[in-house]
Amino acid sequence: MSGVAKKMQTFAEKSSWIRKMFEEGARMKAEFGADNVFDFSIGNPDVPPPAKFYSVLRELAQDEQPGIHGYMPNAGYPQTREALAKRLGGEQGVTFDINDILMTCGAAGGLNVIFKALLNPGDEVMILAPYFVEYNFYIDNHGGVPKVVNTDEDFNLDLGAIEAGLSEKTKVVLINNPNNPTGQVYSSESLQALGKLLDKAGEKFGTSIYMVSDEPYRNIVFDGTVVPPLMNTTTNAIIASSYSKELSLPGERIGYLAVHPDMADKNEVLGALTLANRILGFVNAPALMQRAVAQLQDVSADNAIYARRLEIFCKVLDEAGMSYVRPKGAFYLFPKTPIDDVEFCKILSENKILAVPGRGFGMAGYIRLAFCVDEKVIAGSAEAFKKAMAQATGK
Repeated sequence: MSGVAKKMQTFAEKSSWIRKMFEEGARMKAEFGADNVFDFSIGNPDVPPPAKFYSVLRELAQDEQPGIHGYMPNAGYPQTREALAKRLGGEQGVTFDINDILMTCGAAGGLNVIFKALLNPGDEVMILAPYFVEYNFYIDNHGGVPKVVNTDEDFNLDLGAIEAGLSEKTKVVLINNPNNPTGQVYSSESLQALGKLLDKAGEKFGTSIYMVSDEPYRNIVFDGTVVPPLMNTTTNAIIASSYSKELSLPGERIGYLAVHPDMADKNEVLGALTLANRILGFVNAPALMQRAVAQLQDVSADNAIYARRLEIFCKVLDEAGMSYVRPKGAFYLFPKTPIDDVEFCKILSENKILAVPGRGFGMAGYIRLAFCVDEKVIAGSAEAFKKAMAQATGK
C-alpha cells in the first residue's frame, strides 16, 4: 500500500497534460530523432536572455563583499523593490512605495503567497476558463475552492457569467493577462467593468473581493497590443508576475507581487504576504537574481522572434484548415479541434506532432500549441498538420 497522500495520488492522475505530452515527446524523440518530431507541448522560452543579463551576472559574480549572499528582508532587497516600483509606476499610472512590492520565487510562488495570505478554508477563487492548469493546485494548497467560469467564444471576459458566479464565498477573482493558453489580452474597458462589478459585489456581501492578475507574459505582445493597467480597475488589485518570460529566465525563479497603493487594508495584506513568503518556505526570492533584475528593468528578450514565429504558425494552421482566435500576446495558439481534443492529439502524435488537449486547461475541444520553438520546427510541421486534419475530418 502506498504511503502517498490520497489527494496527491488524485492530483497525479489528473495532473498536467503538459507533463504527459512532454514525456511522450521525449519518448518519440528517442525513437524517431529530435529533428523528426514537432513538439509544441511545453511553454519553455527558448529566446536568449538579453545580452545585458550576462554582463550584469558576470559583474555580480565578482562581488565578494561579506554577507552578499546572506539573508535580506523577507520582502526582498530595498534597491530591487525601488527599481521595480519606479518601473511599475510608469506602467500602471500610480505611485508605488517600495513597501507595495514583494519579491517572490516566480509568479507561481507569488500566487501561493497571495492565497496563503488571503484565503480562509472554503473561500472561493474564481478562475476563468481556459486557464493555466496549476491554478487549481495553488488554490487547494491553501484551503480555497476553485470556481471555474468560462470566457466568451473569443476568450474575452464574460461579465455576465462572472457576476452570476460571485457569492459571499468569493475572495479572489484570478485573471491571467495575456492569457495562457489562448494569448488573449483583456481590454481596458472590460477590466474596469470587472473592477466595478467586484467592488459592488464586495459591498453587497460585506467583504473585500480581490482582483489578482497573473502577468508573466505582459511584455510579450503582438500587433501593437498594449496590456492595460490593472491598478485603475479597483483598489483591491494585486499583480503577480515574473521575469521568466520577458527575460527568458524561468529556471531562476524570480518574480514579484505589487499591491495597489490605495488598498484599504494594505498594511494588513502586505504583512500577511510577507509572512506567507517566509513561512511557506520560500523565505525570500533568490538573492543573486534580485540583484540582477534590479539592473534589468529597461531590457527584455527579443519579442520580434516570437512575432515572426506567430506569423509562420498562423500560415501553417491556415493551410491545414484549422480555426483559431489570433493571440494578442504570450507564445501560444489555441485552435479548435475538428473532433474530441484528446482523440485529435492522438492523431497529431501519429503524425509526430505534440500538442496539449484543451481539457488540460479547463476547456475541451481545443489544443494548445506553444511556439517557443525553433522556426524550422514550426515550418516543418505544415504537412503533418494537413495529414492530421485529413485523418480527423475524413477529407
